[in-house]
Amino acid sequence: MKVVTFGEIMVRLGAPDYLKLIQTDKFEVSYAGAEANVAVSIANYGMETDYITCLPDNPIAERCIMDLRGHRVGVEHIQRSGKRMGILYLERGSNARPSKVYYDREDSSIATIQEGSIDWNEILKDATWFHWTGITPALSENAAKECLKAIKTANELGVTVSCDINYRGNLWRYGKTAAEVMPEMVAGSDIILGNEEDCEKVFSIKPQNFDAANTGGQVDQSSFISVCQQMMQKFPRCKKIVVTLRGAINANHNTWGGVLYDGKQLIESCRYDITDIVDRVGGGDSFMGGLIFGLLYYENDEKALEFATAASCLKHTLKGDFNWVTISEVESLIGGDASGRVKR
Repeated sequence: MKVVTFGEIMVRLGAPDYLKLIQTDKFEVSYAGAEANVAVSIANYGMETDYITCLPDNPIAERCIMDLRGHRVGVEHIQRSGKRMGILYLERGSNARPSKVYYDREDSSIATIQEGSIDWNEILKDATWFHWTGITPALSENAAKECLKAIKTANELGVTVSCDINYRGNLWRYGKTAAEVMPEMVAGSDIILGNEEDCEKVFSIKPQNFDAANTGGQVDQSSFISVCQQMMQKFPRCKKIVVTLRGAINANHNTWGGVLYDGKQLIESCRYDITDIVDRVGGGDSFMGGLIFGLLYYENDEKALEFATAASCLKHTLKGDFNWVTISEVESLIGGDASGRVKR
């Protein structure tokens, strides 16, 4: 089984020790990108991956490729084009002060991709799964066209397609909106992941009597049945709708869970109370990576959902976008071992 993902990877520059960006004179350097994060998770669980992106021909991009290769992510089809990698600046929040992300990614290599430059028939001919997110079509019109081509090719080849709606309002700057571009792309997807904000901002679909800013850490999972039903009516190809549920108590303390709807029943995951969060950026991607792996490995929706939720819970304990946890660590948490006792 091989999972292919497509999207942008950036240089992540994080202010250390909870400093604000305006305070720091040094950065912690790593790499970040939703689709790359998913590929890293899946490769970490032992499945074959192929990550598709565009990177410039310079030492920074070469170091990025080395990093991906070190995670056993397939990099053979990365296109070397364009002049720069995008940059993500991060300041991690604490208590009442939220984390903040600032982007410098205009005219990055993938944003300047040439339409038709990727041979999707060749890349997807032996793939089991193709994953994309709503970030990629937000970067440029050509990136959107190339992503749509990949989705259509996957559909023709019988490859399962998943999408994370991942709405980023500040990225849609080239004259088209997410509401104009995304529906045709989502319509070609078999598995759809989103949260209440994604569905509302892009498709005007929202749960009743729900305000994400005022959950107090408590989220009624059953209130999302209407969102799932409306999404499936709008996108009949879709076989499963998955919604992540984050209850924000403060920047360091969240509750975390998810629901999966298959058109007949709503499956609810275990709810985790995550205190002393180390880094929540990339948490949704670690969930998606766990979900894809779980659906392929267990072939059981309930087990897949629990694996995704537990994997993402553990990601909150790790710095950086990538989730380094193993299958055994995730399964241990699912089994109830959340003590944090030293393993000898």
